[in-house]
Amino acid sequence: MFDVLIIGGGVSGISCALVLGSSKNKSFVIDKKIGVITHQKASSLQDALFNNAYGIAPGTLGSTILQESTQHLSEAYPHINQIPNEKVLKIEGDYPEFTITTNKDTYTSKIVVIGIGSANTFAIEGLMQYVEPHRKALPEKQRIQLQNSDHKVADGIYVIGTLAGWRSQLAIAAGSGAAVATDILTLWNNGTQTHAHDSIR
Repeated sequence: MFDVLIIGGGVSGISCALVLGSSKNKSFVIDKKIGVITHQKASSLQDALFNNAYGIAPGTLGSTILQESTQHLSEAYPHINQIPNEKVLKIEGDYPEFTITTNKDTYTSKIVVIGIGSANTFAIEGLMQYVEPHRKALPEKQRIQLQNSDHKVADGIYVIGTLAGWRSQLAIAAGSGAAVATDILTLWNNGTQTHAHDSIR
């Protein structure tokens, strides 16, 4: 049983995982089991080139970020369970116990975070009732989003990145994932507003 399972290894998913991972020494996080399904064959990052993203060297390829970000997560926060090469097919159940079925295995988690992009090929059974047209994309692109209120789809289900209705900019997607991570930390901290920072002091 995961305490949180993130679906998607792109910008928003890994950003969410990094913030949760960096909080590992907080008393209310120490015993938490965190996982991320990193299947990203259809990521929009695959063809991206970045010259305008804060903190990223001009000319950096999206495919490089995909590879280096999961490696960073693995090296910095090895306690986070990365699950590669699996595609989520179905999510069943209610908070605090969801069953997540992939093409290879089945997992259970108290919280699920969805961050797999806004393509209209989205087909996770159990979430289709939340699908609606993307409000900040050109209609001809036929993008979709999941109905949500400040990233929350339903109790225990969060959506991040472009699938949450945000525009397709790396900084926006990263911030969306980080925002949900702090919402989850706040939940784990009994509702006390929480964030995660490192410091040289």
